Amino acid sequence: MRSPLPRDHFRKPLLQTPFHPRIAALMQAEDWSNWGGYVSAHTIRDAEQEYFAIRNAASLFDLTPMVKYRIAGPEAEAFLDRLTVRDVSRLAPGRVQYTAWCDDDGHVLDDGTLFRLGTAEFRLCCQERHLNWLLDSAIGFDVEVAEETAEVAALALQGPTSRALLTRAGFDGIETLKPFQIRDVWFKHGKVTVSRTGFTGDLGYELFTAPEAALPLWDRLWEAGAWHGLQAIGYEALDLARLEAGFIVANGDFVTAETAIRVDRRRTPDEIGLGWLIDEKKPAYWTGKRAIQAQRRDRSACWCLVGLDIDGNVPADHAIVYHKGKAEAGQITAAAWSPSAKRNIALASLRRPYGDTVKDDLWVEIYALRELAYHKMMVRARVVDRPFYDPPRRRATPPAEF
Repeated sequence: MRSPLPRDHFRKPLLQTPFHPRIAALMQAEDWSNWGGYVSAHTIRDAEQEYFAIRNAASLFDLTPMVKYRIAGPEAEAFLDRLTVRDVSRLAPGRVQYTAWCDDDGHVLDDGTLFRLGTAEFRLCCQERHLNWLLDSAIGFDVEVAEETAEVAALALQGPTSRALLTRAGFDGIETLKPFQIRDVWFKHGKVTVSRTGFTGDLGYELFTAPEAALPLWDRLWEAGAWHGLQAIGYEALDLARLEAGFIVANGDFVTAETAIRVDRRRTPDEIGLGWLIDEKKPAYWTGKRAIQAQRRDRSACWCLVGLDIDGNVPADHAIVYHKGKAEAGQITAAAWSPSAKRNIALASLRRPYGDTVKDDLWVEIYALRELAYHKMMVRARVVDRPFYDPPRRRATPPAEF
């Protein structure tokens, strides 16, 4: 199998995506990070301005380092039905499915999006690399599995003006694209696969193309974006938007089963809020089914991942959650003051029954830095539904003009 990395990749500490020249030219903060072995922008100019571009105009984020697998062959559907917890036979060509997959003990290996590009061709996108697991799981199936991360350049175009921007850029008919739907668009330099998906909980699209067409695509969007408030953004702004949407991040809000060192750090779908994905009635057996069914039958799930509304305006980053201010109930996995929801929000992993049947009298221990000294605060927290912020434009078809 061909390696997704060039032979001399070790000569560079981090790889550069096809869009890197454009992002580097815009970079003012010099705030870079490592995302899956690639140079990725954490903040380009100002994280606050980049966040408001997501919510009030349009934003462009380099999605290329997201791990991508091509899965194709006569038994691709059967293989994915065995691999994932959802019924892939119900996923029509030209549609996208949010999904997850588990090990034999029912612990989550990762979550991601499954694109059905054709009758027997799929693209699986996720946070972590799982090629060995996918290849082992594919034994006995007439299917080909290959990582194509370096072979597919990707952008996330998100925000209320994103649809109008695509129309101005010549993406005819894009207004009819429904959420979780895919469409191929051709332009001078090649094909662009556009999906109405994203990680911001807002109106938005993801665009996939060949590396050689990456810069022309960026330039085309950038030129059209001058009319629609387009800004290039880094991960810090995206991370705030995804928290407002209530989305979780692998090895951030939960530890994937392959990377967990301690056994008690692994989680089943029901323990990280992904139980709704499970289709127990689908005909095919899926990996982890028996363990998850046994956990549900015995009501033995130990954890739950919940949204919290916290008093005050000091983010409770990685704070400990207590019941009645004394009994330790769990820990915050992500927290921020939400500019759009005007709330102090958080995601928390709590040990049941806290967050499940016991939701009252929860407190969060926050250490706030004030005048070079940390002040301990115990503030009240309430379990609330997610998402924290959910604009109607996210689902409207056609999207309104902005």
